[in-house]
Amino acid sequence: MREFNTSGPNIAKQHYTIERTDILKKGIKLVQQDRYFTIWAPRQTGKSTYFRQLAEKLDTQGYHPVFFSVEGFIDYSVADVFDTLCRELKDQQAIDWKLETFKDFEQTVSNCTNKKLIIIIDEIESLNPDIFGQFLHIIRNLYHSRHKHCLKSVILVGASNIVGIVQDNASPFNITDNLNVPYFTRNEVLALLHQHEKETTQLFEEKVKNKIYEITAGQPGLVNGFAKVMVDNSPDKKQLDYADYLKTEDWYLTEAIDKNIGNILNKAKTEQDFIEKLLFTEDKVAFKINRPAIKFLHANGLIKKDKDGNVTFWVPLYKKAVFDFFYPYTNGEKKLISRTILADEYFDSRGNFKIAKLINSYRAYIKRRGFKPFMKKDKKGNFQSLKESALIYSFETYINAIVEELEGKIYREALTGLGQSDMILNFDGNEFIFETKVYYSQSKFILGKTQLAYYASRMELKKATYLVFYSNGFTLPENITENKETIEGVELSTYLVEYDETKW
Repeated sequence: MREFNTSGPNIAKQHYTIERTDILKKGIKLVQQDRYFTIWAPRQTGKSTYFRQLAEKLDTQGYHPVFFSVEGFIDYSVADVFDTLCRELKDQQAIDWKLETFKDFEQTVSNCTNKKLIIIIDEIESLNPDIFGQFLHIIRNLYHSRHKHCLKSVILVGASNIVGIVQDNASPFNITDNLNVPYFTRNEVLALLHQHEKETTQLFEEKVKNKIYEITAGQPGLVNGFAKVMVDNSPDKKQLDYADYLKTEDWYLTEAIDKNIGNILNKAKTEQDFIEKLLFTEDKVAFKINRPAIKFLHANGLIKKDKDGNVTFWVPLYKKAVFDFFYPYTNGEKKLISRTILADEYFDSRGNFKIAKLINSYRAYIKRRGFKPFMKKDKKGNFQSLKESALIYSFETYINAIVEELEGKIYREALTGLGQSDMILNFDGNEFIFETKVYYSQSKFILGKTQLAYYASRMELKKATYLVFYSNGFTLPENITENKETIEGVELSTYLVEYDETKW
């Protein structure tokens, strides 16, 4: 029986596998044109699976593809690298070459005319930098004479943007020949999950399929990871439902020691100020790949370019993980809040949750405590956090304390735009959606309502709460008021929370 793969390249006989037909055609076309090209994508996008599939296709067309990884080769000598290449040539293509130097390599290739060799090198950025330049120089020489010898294509694969690394006068790799390996499309995610359904008869609820695609943005490693955890947790269940999905999402965010999430958080930490602006403000940042922070975070899979040309978060699960990572857990406020909560006050006689009571209690808390406990300090004790982060974190802390005392559940949606935070409260199966944001303008305020109504409708919820912070430093337009209204069939309640800008 096959399974979902979460480690290394897919083996079709062992793992559910999607054949990336369109990009396989692109790779084959580049090889047929004798192009030397690069493949770049963040980790866990299926690069290794892709180039192995490409090698299989090329093998059936008379080519002799060989692939190997240079991960960990940071201090390897030229002879060490060629020792690996020669071993893989013999194992994969029965080609017995003896190579120790670049000169050996160039001469051997130049004298070889009876084959069509393709060399695919994975993790190329890990190659010893002292020999990388020499390698590119030799490859360039061979590229210009490739019609005379057997080396028809060299493919460099990396997890950082290696196009920038190989663009110099000694390089045969043209920026236009970079082959992008995109995340799975929604249809590819559905096709992958269907393979499991067909082979085991265990089904995924339709809502679950959509949630897996949304939370992962189709990132292959995470898609497989979510599906595998759900299946492993309930192997005998006939249909995996929304509760199974929520349990898996919570595990990823609170228990899993996931190397990819760990890598994202380590990278996020180095650009915290920039990321906090994306998390807590609605400022549009133009996506310019040559800006160091953008290039760094994009290469590591945290941000991407949206349809309008601006920076946006790439994978919603990573956005949630980063939000939690920067959360000020150690300020002790949650414990103080819990002491003031009387559970019975938050439900009416029919057991309905009293949202207005929650908002008014929060306002009273803020008047007592303010927002400073939620702001980060530097080593000298000066406040340095964005005020927007303190506003959002304060409400999240308060509402978490409430939900915990009322024995409910809370989880965060991450598909909202910049500067917005959506939370779903669940009490005995009844769900409530809250969106918190900071007021910037009338148009953004109105757009936020429309977006919230859309999210609520998509989640089949009839009610939604819109909580907006505004500074007492300016007067709100007359139509920005607390009210209840129906938008797209959703009853939307708007609440305004004032904060004093001068007390920051």
